Amino acid sequence: PEALLGDKGYDSDPNRRELRKRRILPVISRRGAPDIEGLGKLRYVVEQTFALLHQFKRLAVRWERRTELHDAFVSLACCLICWRRLKKHNS
Repeated sequence: PEALLGDKGYDSDPNRRELRKRRILPVISRRGAPDIEGLGKLRYVVEQTFALLHQFKRLAVRWERRTELHDAFVSLACCLICWRRLKKHNS
């Protein structure tokens, strides 16, 4: 990724150094500083995505030992979410 969004819980110099070493821009609020404007809107999208995926109980708790099976179920869940939204939008 080009950037990583994080809240004040991830504010530490070692975290920032590791991200910069990997050429990833850290967008992390500093402790004691005002919040970064708009960061909550971007994080909401990520949290909403996890909530949508956790509707599928098989993804809320990972049962598959093989990564490719888990990835297939995630892809299937994403397809179902998109299909349902398109179906709802076209109705």
